[in-house]
Formats: sequence, structure tokens, C-alpha cells
Amino acid sequence: MSTAPTPEDLTQPFGSYSEILARWAQAQPDKPALRDETGELSWGEVHDRIERIAARLIEDGLERGQAVAILGTSTINYALVFLAAMRAGGVAAPLTTSASAEQLEGMAADSGAKHIFIDRAKLTELGAECFAGMDRIVLDEDLDDWMAAGGTTAPAIAPEPGNSFNIIYSSGTTGTPKGIVHSHQMRWRQFAFTAASLLEGGGPVVSLASTPLYSNTTMVAFLAPLLAGGTVRVMGKFDCARWCDHAARDGTTITMLVPVQYQRLMDFDAFDSFDLSALRMKYCTSAPFSAELKGEVLRRMPGGLVEIYSMTEGGVVCLLAAHEFPDKLHTVGRPAPGSELKVLDDDDREVPPGTPGNLVGLSQTMMSGYKNQPGKTRDGYWTHPETGVRWQRMGDIGRIDAEGFVELVGRAKDMIISGGFNIYPVDLETELLKEDDVAEAAVIGMPSRQWGETPVGFVTLKPEARDPEDIRAAVNARLGKTQRIAALHAIEEMPRSHIGKLLKTELRAIADAIGLPA
Repeated sequence: MSTAPTPEDLTQPFGSYSEILARWAQAQPDKPALRDETGELSWGEVHDRIERIAARLIEDGLERGQAVAILGTSTINYALVFLAAMRAGGVAAPLTTSASAEQLEGMAADSGAKHIFIDRAKLTELGAECFAGMDRIVLDEDLDDWMAAGGTTAPAIAPEPGNSFNIIYSSGTTGTPKGIVHSHQMRWRQFAFTAASLLEGGGPVVSLASTPLYSNTTMVAFLAPLLAGGTVRVMGKFDCARWCDHAARDGTTITMLVPVQYQRLMDFDAFDSFDLSALRMKYCTSAPFSAELKGEVLRRMPGGLVEIYSMTEGGVVCLLAAHEFPDKLHTVGRPAPGSELKVLDDDDREVPPGTPGNLVGLSQTMMSGYKNQPGKTRDGYWTHPETGVRWQRMGDIGRIDAEGFVELVGRAKDMIISGGFNIYPVDLETELLKEDDVAEAAVIGMPSRQWGETPVGFVTLKPEARDPEDIRAAVNARLGKTQRIAALHAIEEMPRSHIGKLLKTELRAIADAIGLPA
């Protein structure tokens, strides 16, 4: 029987995910490894299936470094194919389920995949003619018969640090999303050290991954716990009651949720009736996480709360241990060890502390680049004029306080320039949320003949709320002249992606349709 991996193994400069997972399977073959709505597999069973899928991929002609496309709802089989692609020397390419049929075809072609693993529901939705020319395996029907015979093992393949690990496609709203390539070295640095800390913390490692496996967000709750020899439950569609039931019954110790999921749990009437006492650590990323919501999560959910600020592309990683810094909940924390952050003006010159500007970051967890798009890869970098080192443009506007904590002001592309003045939507959204009648708020810039651009607000309202015009008047009374909101519209629900990102492009379409502003 193999010796289980140790924290020392996971803090080496580089290692093989597949080798670590195989050692865990040998050391604890009967321990649960993966769970979903249909059941669970032990570590021994997971290892056997990974080997058999990898062997069949290689037999079918998968070349080293070639992508394996995966499309569908998160399940055990989805997770197995993701891990098997890596084991076979390939590259996992999970595709975004919310993308259009045309975008999905474009992503599959861009990835260079020969195989696509797709579940029956998505295949029915797209039609039998989709992905012509690719080897198509239906995840929930064909996988068991398709993989190699029981007991088959794949040839030994040792990854090199620069080999591609996965391609994560960005959630673009038009055209084919960009394929963000991560290397084995990047993923090792990103999650092996987290896994080591989980082992050092003692006690069981039981993760609940409730965001899709095509999202970079989910990897914190998927890859790191597996490297620590833990148990991971993958959820399909998020549901508050099922999440609470799984967390209570499994004895979940760590989880990753996006802000909209935390909000839904806090609003769930039965939330406080579930025993979540096993929770040791909760993570959050992907979207703005309000100070008020962080505070409520800290009060009502056991364990620590860590907000992670970064990009799928890499760049700076900021961490806010909210349970340790309750007076810094309005920030995203400070750069993590090994990360650096600079704030630049529009001419790429550094600005003084406390001054808002464009964030650029540097860390050990940087993407290899965008798949097949060298021009966009170059555009995403800022090169330091003295050292020649490439930094990642974060796309956000922020400022750093005297203690080094980073406060986000807004997305650079969302900044409103009205009459020559810069207006940061987050400042206006914060004022809207101070009104008791407002549940959610978002502000966008719309074309204005008089000002070039002008702020337009959207809100979701609480029951028996005041008229939006009354709310707008109250908020504008507190704002400076250049910041005032030109129009405010109430909507039933904010448009969001599958992982909770607010879709301001859809808000602009709504504003266009209803003629906001005049």
C-alpha cells in the first residue's frame, strides 16, 4: 500500500496532479472521493475509471497536449473526464453551458479537441448534428461502455511544468469566448499549497462544489480538496434547500460560493434550521461581494470566510480573511504572498496611494495566454518600462489604502465619463443600497447628447417600496452634481450569468429598449 501524500509533497516547487491522486487512491481505496446527485465513488473506483478513460483516449489517438472538450451539467462522470484528460497527457477543455450553439461550436473548434463528452440533456438541446466530425461520447449514457476494460491502466505520462493543464473559456456575451490556457506549473502553484494547508489543519476534508465545473471559480472546491485526499460533492443546478441538506448530511468542511449564492442562502427561510457546524472555511470569488453581505455571512455561517480577488487569466491574487479583518469588509484584502499590485493612470504611470487607477498584477499563477489569440494575449499585459516584466491588466479600477488593502471602484470598461468627469458606478450603487427599499442596485453609463455619457440605474425593490423616482431623488440629493443618476428603473431580477456575474450588457439592452435616458 502506498504512503499517503504529505504536506511536504504538496509544497514542492512542482508535482504531478495525477501522481498525487493515484497515491491517495492506493492509500485510502475505500474512502469516498466524488459524490453527486446519483451516488458516490470511492477513491479506488475513481482511480480505476480515470485510468480506463485515459487509456481509451490514448487508444483513440489523443495526442499529448490535445484538448478534450466537456459539455454538460456537473456530475461525477464530468469530473472523471476532466481528471482523465490530464492523466492522458491531454488538456481539459470544459465548455460553458450558457453559450449559444454557434459559440460552442466555435469553442470546440478553437480548442482543437478530437473528443467531446456531452450529457444527454445538452445534446438534445443542441440537436443530433452538433459537433460534426468530433468523436462524441454521451456522458450519462455511453461512458461506462466506452472506457477501456476494467483494470486497464494508461501509459505513464509525466507532465512538464509548461505543459497545458486546461483551457477555460471566458464568459463572453458576443462572438467566441477567449480560451484561457493554464499550465501544470500554474495549477500546481495555485492549489497544491492550499491542499497542504488543508492537510496541516487536520480533520476531514469534505468539499461542496456548487458552481459549474466549466468555471475557474469551482477549481478551489474541486482540485485543491482532491489533492488533499478529501471528498468532493459536485452539484448540478444550485438550490438552497439541496445545498443546505448536502452540507449538513456530508459534514461539509469547505465550500466555494459566489456572492449571489450567499445572498440566496441568507434569504432562505429554512437556512438557520440546518446544522452546518462542520464548516471550517468558506470561499468566495467571481463577483462583487458587498460588505453588508460579508457581515451577514460571518454572523450566520460557521467557520472562516475568505474572499479571493483575481482573474481567470491570473495577475495579482488578493485575499481577504473577512473573519480576521471585520473592519475591512469593503475591500478585497491585500495581495497574497508572491503577488504584486500596481495602480496606473490612463497613461500607464503609477499613481500615489489612495488614488483610483487601473490595476495591474503579477503573481506565480499567470495564464500561458489566450488559445490561438496572440494579439489579445499581448493586449492583456502591461510591460514594466524598467524591468521588462509582463504584468496582467486586471480590467478593474481600484485604490490601495494606507494598510495595503485594495478597494475596487469598478470595472474599467464600466467607468462612466460624463462631461469630462470620471464616475465610478460602485459609488452610485453604494448610495442606492443605502435606501431601505432597495434590494439590489446596478448603474451603467448610457450615451447622452449633452454629457457624452450619463449614469442610469437599475434596482430590484423590496415589497411595498417607494416609487423609483422618489428613491432617485433621495439618492441624487446626496451625490455630487457630476454623479447624479439620470434615470432609475425597477426590474424584477438582475440579469446574471450561471456563476452570478452581473450582465451589464443586458442592462444596456434594457435601457435601449425603454429609452433610458432621454
